[in-house]
Amino acid sequence: MIRLKMSPLVESATLLRRAGVVLGSVGLTALYSLLVLLRALFGRLDRRIVDQYTREWSAALLRLVRANLTVRGAVPDFADGRRYIIMCTHASHYDIPASFVSLPGSIRMLAKKELFGIPLLGQAMRAAEFPSVDRANRHRAVQDLKKAREMMESGIVLWAAPEGTRSPDGRLLPFKKGCFHLALDTEAVIVPVAIRGIHRVLPARTWQINLGQPVDVRVGRPIDTAGRDKEALAELMQEVRSSLEELLGNGEAE
Repeated sequence: MIRLKMSPLVESATLLRRAGVVLGSVGLTALYSLLVLLRALFGRLDRRIVDQYTREWSAALLRLVRANLTVRGAVPDFADGRRYIIMCTHASHYDIPASFVSLPGSIRMLAKKELFGIPLLGQAMRAAEFPSVDRANRHRAVQDLKKAREMMESGIVLWAAPEGTRSPDGRLLPFKKGCFHLALDTEAVIVPVAIRGIHRVLPARTWQINLGQPVDVRVGRPIDTAGRDKEALAELMQEVRSSLEELLGNGEAE
């Protein structure tokens, strides 16, 4: 178990502090996006640098909210030549920074296409090899998943949220099928990751920020999809769901 102590103090942020967190987060995101784009412009951007920037950015965001992070479970060796997909619970915008800080490897989020329309961030994500998925266009989504598969085969570890949207209370929502199809197509190893307490940092669809929250990142037993066909889709989805529910424990929101 790894503990990354940020602060023991738990409190609800004042309006002024919330404004500081929002402005600080936007500023940090803009800064690291510019660094990525400048390095790309001069041909000095590689995966090692992107990995460094994503972890520095993530750690800085978590410090702004004084998250008290703990990591539990055995993390696989992402450099063993296999294809990996991290399937993570999704209850906050802070799921992604917490994952980047807690896990090794060249992790890239499987993102919705709307994020790529954000100035600076969108261009930086493309330069940094973040794959997109157009959920509204089935044909385009197939092409996007094909590109994501190529990235995985070159060593990228994909981060995906099978729920597709943020849970307001930390309990698992119904799963989307896309990332499971990708796992079966690439015979990937699925690494279930559940993040307990993250929904209290910034509850979904609110601007309420709670500082000093304990956040527990739990890494589950890897699930190998090698040798499974499309007929195993429902079984695989249930297996991942059962793993995440076990990692969350009985009633995450409680």
